[in-house]
Amino acid sequence: MTAAVTVKGASLYLSREIYERYFAGLQTVILLRQDDDLLIMPVLHAAAGGYLLKLRNSAGDRVVNAADFFRAQGVRDETELSLQVVWSTERGALVASSAFCL
Repeated sequence: MTAAVTVKGASLYLSREIYERYFAGLQTVILLRQDDDLLIMPVLHAAAGGYLLKLRNSAGDRVVNAADFFRAQGVRDETELSLQVVWSTERGALVASSAFCL
């Protein structure tokens, strides 16, 4: 299944469908840059750290406020991106290929 996430205002937006399919019941994710790819990895125990998956609206969409991460990757606060993502079993993450080829 191919889906899309949005980066806007240095935050990552996930639809309810994406959250329920890949991160259901979880409160945090880890964001990693691997070459030019963005990896969104589930964190099974919130004590392990990561970014909070905050409830955005009554529809169940989520937002991850990660300005520090995106700024460190050279993504400006006013940047708005729609990124195609796919689940990678090998990486154990939702992957947005070439996300940082700005």
